[in-house]
Amino acid sequence: MKSVYVINGFLESGKTEFIRYTLEQPYFRIKGRTLLLVCEEGEEEYDEKLLKKVHADLVLIEEEADFNAEHLMELEKKYKPERIIIEYNGMWNYKNIKLPFHWTIEQQITMIDASTFPMYFTNMKSLLAEMLRKSEMIIFNRCDDVEDLSSYKRNVKAINQQADIIFEDAEGEINQIFEDDLPYSLEAPIIELDNEGYGIWYLDSLDHLERYIDKTVQFTAMVLKPREFPKGYFVPGRMAMTCCAEDMAFLGFACEYDRTDKLTDKQWVKVTAKVAKEYFADYRGEGPVLKAVSVEQTRPPKEEIISFM
Repeated sequence: MKSVYVINGFLESGKTEFIRYTLEQPYFRIKGRTLLLVCEEGEEEYDEKLLKKVHADLVLIEEEADFNAEHLMELEKKYKPERIIIEYNGMWNYKNIKLPFHWTIEQQITMIDASTFPMYFTNMKSLLAEMLRKSEMIIFNRCDDVEDLSSYKRNVKAINQQADIIFEDAEGEINQIFEDDLPYSLEAPIIELDNEGYGIWYLDSLDHLERYIDKTVQFTAMVLKPREFPKGYFVPGRMAMTCCAEDMAFLGFACEYDRTDKLTDKQWVKVTAKVAKEYFADYRGEGPVLKAVSVEQTRPPKEEIISFM
């Protein structure tokens, strides 16, 4: 099996700079050759001395039609690499990527120029979403003049909840706390969540559960009763449009409620619950578990689907 590292992003997003920095690090000077597949040429270039020093062979693939399993296998036979780094073209739809069967993607990283993110998110959302969906790490660089990084994070988390998101400015990584940007007060006796608030609370709970432990939340939700759940638990949640009309997800956390057997799937309820951090089998670890204070039948909201668009 060949280990593959995919670095994607739109033109001038910082892919070359990131790969070049990685190649220069002592930890990357490992045994064997590296095949570097570059799928577009930007302003930044690779220094031949560096490539020689780290035993890397650079191959430019300019046409998407040439990025196919047969051609890639020919390159592997020619260069005999131990590992492959792919600087992927952001204008090529990532869902169409086809690698040789024995190439295994070890890590996928998406680079984003924060100054141009709103333009790409608005005009090329489907292409961007395909890049983000399976990335373990998403790096926003050039964040110096961006004020609302919290909205960037929410937009990305709506597409990929598991990814690590890093913000960088000219000084390096930004360790910013976004609590002040929340559309509700964490000090309220009951945190009432409207459509916008529910989506933000859900995503923020994934990253900062400590903010909500022992807090009481209240929201309107649809009932989901997974068959594999233990008795006395259900999921109150909302359908969300994370990218486009074809890309829907049900967002909700497990909720302990002693009258779960009285609820039916797709029933609309008003939930008041305390937030806890507990082990839950469906999470395969610890995560947010709601403790219902009350669950009351209610009417569907005017907008049943929330949106991160």
